[in-house]
Amino acid sequence: MNKAQLVEKLASRTKLTKVQSEYVLDAALEIIQDAVSTGEGVKLVGFGTFSLASRKARTGRNPQTGQTFNLPATHVPRFRPGKEFRQFVGKRSEKRAH
Repeated sequence: MNKAQLVEKLASRTKLTKVQSEYVLDAALEIIQDAVSTGEGVKLVGFGTFSLASRKARTGRNPQTGQTFNLPATHVPRFRPGKEFRQFVGKRSEKRAH
């Protein structure tokens, strides 16, 4: 599902217009990005947690040339799904497997 499809489903469930739904989605994503980028986690009970994780400096390797290089330490966003979300996805995938 892409953003346009998500906006369309959001609009049909909320009875908002597609334009209003896109504004709501964009605002929610911006709020999550701002919070995570400042180190503040966003916890949506039952869905999951967005957080900021530190990645240590390490050595990388170019697979074509074999040349090694240093990758600096950095911060990356992380998402950890909540228990209810994991269970829901697990049940849905079991139904598809049968």
